[in-house]
Amino acid sequence: MPVIAFANSKGGSGKTTSALLLAQALAAHRPTTIIDADPRHPITTWADKPGRPDALTVVTNNSEKTILDEIEEAAARDPFVIIDLEGTASRLMSYAISQSDLVILPMKEQQQDALAALDVIQEIHRDMKATRRNIPYSVLLTQSRAAVKSRTARHISAQFRENEQIDTFHTEIHERDAFAAMFSMGGTIENMSTKLVNGLPNALANIEAFRAEVIAKLRAIRETETGKVA
Repeated sequence: MPVIAFANSKGGSGKTTSALLLAQALAAHRPTTIIDADPRHPITTWADKPGRPDALTVVTNNSEKTILDEIEEAAARDPFVIIDLEGTASRLMSYAISQSDLVILPMKEQQQDALAALDVIQEIHRDMKATRRNIPYSVLLTQSRAAVKSRTARHISAQFRENEQIDTFHTEIHERDAFAAMFSMGGTIENMSTKLVNGLPNALANIEAFRAEVIAKLRAIRETETGKVA
């Protein structure tokens, strides 16, 4: 079953938001587990509020010593496993990356986020050598403007999109009121009230585009691996 890790060594990159949005979108179709491995445990806090879907299980990680067992147990139980990693490079991050079928690197269109994403890419390649297996990864631009971007944002995003060696999502996670409200209100974006949150149709379309592209990437990875085996 696919294991998807969200990693960036810089805090505030949109990592937790993106991980939870994907987990919600996947859980709407198939049982999903999200492992909260961020020391602040923001997803655990969200799950304690009303509205968590029954199909979405939240596992709170407290130690690098347990992460491998948590991943194994979740993968044996549910079709999808999402891991929200801590915002610093660590042994726990390395363990989780080594078990992942896809690593998503969320980053804002800012230079510090870009450098942190490159650091994680280097870590992934080190883990590839250590495990002697390919670990697919893709950069996800987050908190981006849906309309007009600044010159700096366009320049940074182009550095990744035009780099043939770094896969980058076509979909971007835009800055939306609904995504911020999710952590204060609890529940899912789908069940929010249009009376309380603006722009829900656009937020839902953004999430669905992200889910669809993740599924497409997982299918492409599986086809590539099956072809190699054959």
